[in-house]
This record gives sequence, C-alpha cells and structure tokens, in this order.
Amino acid sequence: MSDSITVDTARLPLLLGELRLPTIAKLWQAFTERADREGWPSARLLAALVELELAERAQRRIQRHLLEARLPPGKTLSSFDFANVPMVSHAHVTALASGDAWLKKGANILLFGPSGSGKSHLGAALGHALVENGYRVLFTRTTDLVQRLQTARQALSLEAAIEKLDKYQLIVLDDLCYVNRDQAETSVLFELIAARYERRSLLVTSNRPFGEWTTVFPDAAMTLAAVDRLVHHAVILEMNVESYRQRSAATRQKQRAASDSKRDTKE
Repeated sequence: MSDSITVDTARLPLLLGELRLPTIAKLWQAFTERADREGWPSARLLAALVELELAERAQRRIQRHLLEARLPPGKTLSSFDFANVPMVSHAHVTALASGDAWLKKGANILLFGPSGSGKSHLGAALGHALVENGYRVLFTRTTDLVQRLQTARQALSLEAAIEKLDKYQLIVLDDLCYVNRDQAETSVLFELIAARYERRSLLVTSNRPFGEWTTVFPDAAMTLAAVDRLVHHAVILEMNVESYRQRSAATRQKQRAASDSKRDTKE
C-alpha cells in the first residue's frame, strides 16, 4: 500500500454532503485558509471543524424538538412573573429546569391554582427549558391527548400509542380537570399515568384539588389510584394567587379611569 494518499479537494463538498456534515462543508475552506496563514497543527483544524459541526447539530436537534413539543409561544422562564407568585421559588424552578435527577427517576410536577394564575405558563416554560437542555417534551391540553388515546383504543392500538409517547421524557398535561368523565373511555388517561409511573415524567396543571378529580376518572377507585401514582414521586406547587387575567383587566380599568379623569379635568 502506498504511503502517499492523493486527495481531490474539488470533491470535498460532495464527500462532506454524503457524510452529512453540512457545517464542515460550509466552513472548511475558510478554516483551512486561516490554518495555512496561522500555521495551525492539523489536529487543531480538525478539532475546530468537528466541534462546530457538533454544536450546529445540537442546535438543529433542539429546534426540531421545540417544534415537536408544541409549546405555546412566548411562555418561557424569562417571561414568567415570579414576583406575582411569591409561593413559587425562582431557585427551585431553575433547578427543576435542569431536569437531571427528577426526570431520571420518572418523577412528576403538579401545578395547582385558579384559572389565570400562571400554571400553563410555568408548565410551558419548564418544558421549553428542558428542551433547551436536551430533553424531549410534549405540551398538550389534556382533553386533546385523551381524544387521541380514545381513537387509538377504538383502533385497538392504545398500547402502541402510549409506547410511542415514551420518547418524551416529559409530557405536560395542561388543564387536567377540563376532561370530563362523561366522555367515552376517559380511563385512557389513567392508563397513560399508570404506564409512565416511575419511568417517564408528567407535569400536570389543575385548577381543582385532588378531592375534585372524581369528575375526571370513571370511578373513585381509579381516581385514588391515579392520584397515588402521580404524587408518589412528585413536586407539588400551589399557585393560589389572583388570576393574572383579572389583575390585567383591573389594571386596564384603572388606567382608563385615570385617562377619563384627566380628560374631564382638561375640559
């Protein structure tokens, strides 16, 4: 075998394309010219190009996962008003956003509070942070997911549908108590909870306490079993504050009153 290897650099873009290395394909020429000028060792040049490829690949993966997560836009930790929810610790939520320990053991997060208290925002914000940290998340209204699982049950594919959801380390079930047990087969929600127990995590938002969850599940025994599985390894955050929407409406009303008063004074 010859010690010399002939390299046709004109074919390099094609070769990099076949290897699916688009970032290196885009940058190699500028980096090799710089390496020639500055006398880089070949190992440094190779390491720089590979690191950039991996960084770009990670960023593309995050963008794909953000799209599939279906998170509501603008609901991030930076836009969440912790001052209006003093019982929720910013430091605690930041620690949860890293995901490591609680996601590994399939623990859950339960957010309770009245409508408009910021539960959905906080749930979405945690989901967004976790995706940024490399986890896969699905944000869904509980009613929508129940309908999907009901359809799967009717097609005799419920088990497969639940297994498919295993790819998400966290599912955010928003507004759990909007599900009504009068809907056909709401027991599919219990089957999801049972299947993920101690394996995959759930984040549940609810405007009702546990005692009122009998409106969701077909019977009291199933309600108790669902609650037991959810709280066994769980962080529970109570957000019993005035509705954000009510506060905003009150603020707008005060602003209008002040504006009307100022106009009357001028007249």
